[in-house]
Amino acid sequence: MAALRPSLGRVLPGSSILFLCDMQEKFRHVAYFPQIVSVAARMLKVARLLEVPAVLTEQYPEGLGPTVPELGAEGLRPLAKTCFSMVPAVQQELDTRPQLRSVLLCGIETQACILNTALDLLDRGLQVHVVVDACSSRSQVDRLVALARMRQSGAFLSTSEGLILQLVGDAAHPRFKEVSSVEHVLSTCYGSTDGPGATAKASLCSVPRRWECSECARSKIQKIIKEPAPDSGLLGLFQGQNPLFR
Repeated sequence: MAALRPSLGRVLPGSSILFLCDMQEKFRHVAYFPQIVSVAARMLKVARLLEVPAVLTEQYPEGLGPTVPELGAEGLRPLAKTCFSMVPAVQQELDTRPQLRSVLLCGIETQACILNTALDLLDRGLQVHVVVDACSSRSQVDRLVALARMRQSGAFLSTSEGLILQLVGDAAHPRFKEVSSVEHVLSTCYGSTDGPGATAKASLCSVPRRWECSECARSKIQKIIKEPAPDSGLLGLFQGQNPLFR
């Protein structure tokens, strides 16, 4: 099979990683902050379902506070930094993943840590997919120009839903993790209660606690996709075919 051309920007779960940049308490004044965090949380939920690794950074947490709880990043160890790039802080994580080719980038601020992270990653030969509805700045001019700057440098600009659908790949997605043994402690997965004739009755799935059956995982992803991503102010930026993006 022919190798994927880097210029196409294909995104596959096995060769991707999610970067969550500096969504901290003291940045709540950034424009569209609640919406940005909501979209980033959506990306994190899907990443966990598809076993895409995620890394989380905090800019000078002593002064700017911890990551906001709305992100739902429990279980991720935040990496403290002062550099306006995530790369020095996550260097070890990158070095241990030789199969990595795509980075999905969310957070703030677009003209600062997002831009510099993107440039550092591109310099390493990695594909960068900026989740445009999960990145913002205090100034929307800074945000817009930074997005254009990253595009000029070779980053891909994508929406959260576009990336989620690329990662899933097929509405009939097979098992996310092949279960080779049922000798582990079993968990109960609840079937979807959506659609005609559905009931609230739970269906038992003989899968290990740390995995989910494909139907339950697929149901969760469908639910995430069905919920529209909140407006993060991009429509106004793109109206009139802004010349920065031509």
